[in-house]
Amino acid sequence: MAAASATIAAAPAPSAGGARILKGAGIFWFVVALLGQWAFLYYIAAFYGVSTATGNLERWNRLEALGRTPYVPGDTGGNLAYAAHALGAGVIALGGALQLIPFVRRRFSAFHRWNGRLFLAMVTGLSLSGFYLVWIRNTSPSFIEGLSTSLNGVLILTFAALALRFAMKRDIAEHQRWAMRLYLVSNAQWFLRVGVFGYFVVCNGLGLEVSFSDLFFKFWTWGCYLVPLAVLQLYFLARDRGGLIARVATASVIVALTLVMAAGVFAFGVFSQALINGAPMGLPD
Repeated sequence: MAAASATIAAAPAPSAGGARILKGAGIFWFVVALLGQWAFLYYIAAFYGVSTATGNLERWNRLEALGRTPYVPGDTGGNLAYAAHALGAGVIALGGALQLIPFVRRRFSAFHRWNGRLFLAMVTGLSLSGFYLVWIRNTSPSFIEGLSTSLNGVLILTFAALALRFAMKRDIAEHQRWAMRLYLVSNAQWFLRVGVFGYFVVCNGLGLEVSFSDLFFKFWTWGCYLVPLAVLQLYFLARDRGGLIARVATASVIVALTLVMAAGVFAFGVFSQALINGAPMGLPD
């Protein structure tokens, strides 16, 4: 009887068990995102970095299949701005993820602070350069995509200001919330690519034909940053207020989306390697 009582006392409460499941789902998402973003860093360095260093900027227009022609002959200033914007995304991919690793925050607090300042400066600069590229250089394929990119930039600037404000107030809990939101919206272009290629994989698995006229692509123009924000908010609500069922349900959603994200990371990796190597890319019409 005493042993049974001890076992019951040692058993975790249902909500605690749900919390562990939810935390595990969050860690699973972060590990996949971390690997995917560092693969994205390789793509940026190998495609944009090498072409910029060698002066072979015409290579950028291999992206014309996706409706983009980043290189404009004779537009030296615009081409340099685009190169800085693209290469800066690599810094965000590398530095942003490091900000979210608890071990780094605890053991290397000085690095965390300085890397955070660099990250804030980079995302602010990239947001402003994004406005220039969209509305002055007209690099966006459509007006709607330009609006989406601009809203993304506004959210980046807003979340950066809030993350900094709460850090200065030493309100670490709120700072971390806004920093996580900032991390998501700052990586919208990565989510855009991973989501598109995840869609390709899912449709292929279901035997469905894919066309760039599909409604998904219009939705994902905005969803590439609004959906991650919504899922993060769902995670916060389940973690802070949810019971066992809410936490397990939220964890299930996160795991399912992470599996699609992992498929997108892999598929985009194959595509980006073809892009780097000059091989056929095999995109839908």
